[in-house]
Amino acid sequence: MELDYSLYLVTDSTPAVLGKKKIEDVVQAAVDGGATIVQYREKHAETADMIKTAESLCAICQKSNTPLIINDRVDIALATKAQGVHLGQTDMKITVARQILGPKAIIGATVSSIDEAVTAIEAGADYLGIGTVYATPTKDDTKTILGPTGVRDILEGISGLGNKVPTIAIGGINAKNVQRVMFKSQAESKRLDGVAVVSAIVAADDAKAAAQELRELVNKSPGFFKEQANHIKEVDDLLGRVNAVIREIGLKKPLCHNMTNLVVQNFAANVALAIGSSPIMANNGDEAPELAALGGSLVVNMGSVTPEAIMNYERAAQAYNSCGRPILFDPVGAGATKLRREAVRRMMATCYFEVLKGNENEIRVLLGDVFTQQKGVDSSASTSSDLDKATLARDLAARERCVVVLTGEIDYLSDGTRTYAVKNGHEYLGRITGTGCTLGTTIAACLAAHREDKLLATLSAMLMFEIASERASIRLDVKGPGTFVPAFIDELYEVAQLAKKSDDGWSMWLASAKVEEIELGKADDIKRISGNAGK
Repeated sequence: MELDYSLYLVTDSTPAVLGKKKIEDVVQAAVDGGATIVQYREKHAETADMIKTAESLCAICQKSNTPLIINDRVDIALATKAQGVHLGQTDMKITVARQILGPKAIIGATVSSIDEAVTAIEAGADYLGIGTVYATPTKDDTKTILGPTGVRDILEGISGLGNKVPTIAIGGINAKNVQRVMFKSQAESKRLDGVAVVSAIVAADDAKAAAQELRELVNKSPGFFKEQANHIKEVDDLLGRVNAVIREIGLKKPLCHNMTNLVVQNFAANVALAIGSSPIMANNGDEAPELAALGGSLVVNMGSVTPEAIMNYERAAQAYNSCGRPILFDPVGAGATKLRREAVRRMMATCYFEVLKGNENEIRVLLGDVFTQQKGVDSSASTSSDLDKATLARDLAARERCVVVLTGEIDYLSDGTRTYAVKNGHEYLGRITGTGCTLGTTIAACLAAHREDKLLATLSAMLMFEIASERASIRLDVKGPGTFVPAFIDELYEVAQLAKKSDDGWSMWLASAKVEEIELGKADDIKRISGNAGK
């Protein structure tokens, strides 16, 4: 019989999790709510008490044909009517358990590496529990925290060997992150069959409702991601569509919700207005559900990393994810402190971002480079080659299934498949406060207006922003950074107007676009396929 592993409940009878509830009542409610498998896990009870509880749980599960699995204890599984056993790396060997329990028993194994997964499959495991995904108080023997990408690496590693062996992820999974775990862990040829949860159901006030919500989320396509069709790659073809994207901003006037610091808010609002968007500066996450419903986009510039700020970023991002609206995340100074690195990990674990924007150091931190150290928000002098930077952007975009903008003297843009170098901009952008944040505002406005191709939307915003800076820098009234700012806002407005007036295709302001398509392969050098150095 083929089993449904979509919602695998693991019990926990400790007072900190179960509280004053009875484990039998929780399991009954969870099964009624849609739990598809139940694992009875008990570390401290006497054997006789465990058998008694296991028999009670068997009776509950049998009514709905829900398999009951016993954690670790083969003897308990044998003494009751449980359908199988789940074994950790330090428990009885799978082959021995099979000899004792017989060929029809369900035997699962906990794995945290490709080697462990391969060994378990070869030993005859019926399913794999992959973890720990996130840190959790219910398990104190975690060797590593895998994260969704670590789960994906294991799935990729066993895709040929164990493609038919069901897999579930376990560790810190709840209603807030379950869709991201399912989405982000998906390998090219294998995906999770479900998730195992503990506290998300056992500690819930209403276990049935918690199970219903989780089951629905596991089986539902995430609203925050829509698979996009194959899009154009040639630079000239992309540039020929830039004006149409910018015109969409003026036509739709999308809301651009900025969560940023007070220093930048005025500048960001003026930039949004200049390009035709409707800005709002709101750092309270409780407002986000209503704002997200208005059909705009969100910019999260991680300036402040106080507990309250992170909570507000998270609430807002989850609200926009729920509505399927785009979010740009700028992990400002991500590598500067341990607190910022942890804040980034939390945001990346619980939210999906259509665009990740940062300098080289920030992108390295997003990729998991724990050794990157920043002095502040600025990127330190880079020793990386063009190939290194383009590859960083491509790798992060492919892993996160989003668009990545790696900023610097040359900007790199990738969606994991298409990768480009953008060589526009002016040094004055680095001499004033807030240009990185306002580039994010511009990108978010384009994302909200143009939903068909997020890389094209991002490229359109980058060109509008950077070419406007070049146009402003050569004006006679610009003497330096101080006079540059108002001229820059003027030129943003002018570029938006030129795009509005032009027909589809080229217009004069795009003649200075410097975009090169980059092919990343095994070669030591970047192969430039096509480019526009001023058409």
